[in-house]
Amino acid sequence: MQDDLGLGLQPVVQNQRTINRDGTSNSRRTGLPFFRTADMYNSLINMSWRKFNLLVFAAYIVINVFFALVYLLIGIKNLDGVKPGGSNFQHFMDAFFFSAQTISTVGYGHISPSGLPASSVAALESLIGLLSFALATGLLYGRFSKPSAKIRYSKNIIVAPYHDITALMFRLANFRSNQLVELEVHLMLTYNAVIDGKALRQYVSLELERDNINLLTLSWTVVHPITEDSPLKTMDLEFLQQNEAEFIVMLKAFDDDFSQTVHSRTSYTDEEIIWGAKFLPAFARNETGIHVLALNKIDALEKVEVGGQVKADTTLP
Repeated sequence: MQDDLGLGLQPVVQNQRTINRDGTSNSRRTGLPFFRTADMYNSLINMSWRKFNLLVFAAYIVINVFFALVYLLIGIKNLDGVKPGGSNFQHFMDAFFFSAQTISTVGYGHISPSGLPASSVAALESLIGLLSFALATGLLYGRFSKPSAKIRYSKNIIVAPYHDITALMFRLANFRSNQLVELEVHLMLTYNAVIDGKALRQYVSLELERDNINLLTLSWTVVHPITEDSPLKTMDLEFLQQNEAEFIVMLKAFDDDFSQTVHSRTSYTDEEIIWGAKFLPAFARNETGIHVLALNKIDALEKVEVGGQVKADTTLP
């Protein structure tokens, strides 16, 4: 089956991925307007927690510095409770902490605005504070409530013995404690090819031993048997490397906690193929007979001999 997945038929150059390991599309867009409210919301919802926390903290500091400078511009004498005769730095710090008390509506009371200009700025800052904290609260709720699949994929995709033949395999597990049910996975091979004298990107779906499971409680080793009908039957590691091959993984599951369908994607480039290896067990039973999955062993491999054409040396990472 030929399907470009919406990624286009242009050949890959410099071994660039079409799909990043985290599932995002490896593409860039230009010509977009500078102010994009929807994109800003998506960025704030999807960015890492570290970046989000740093952004919120930086915005809080910048806003308070701005209003502290405004109060100094109006005149520190318009803030009752500020000790007279202090240094410029001390006056700035008094204005800064008064701004922090105003924007958060704490208002300790030992400093208060006097006069129309300072009172007007304090009233405006209080309004901005209410709107800002409401926005931050909404974003925080959106980040916590957004359903998503946190799937841990094996670092490498491997070619391993499989019954009397070989098979392409990778392993995955749920990195969260939630329940994922009705999982479906699709594996596609994409590589450069010359057709009628023109370089094009080819997409071929790979038939899996099993493309769905009812419940993901332990790890799942996804297997594509390399049979006579498999596109990989006529390909070796050297071919995959020369034609900048990439294996695209698309997974869909139902999150039992959120009662919503979630998706996960990743990819493996030709540099991440291990030809002649097998996965080591990632789970075992404890002394009470309960299965225990070691997520840090999802990548565990050992070298084995496999049949087929192997023209390039491979070593375990």
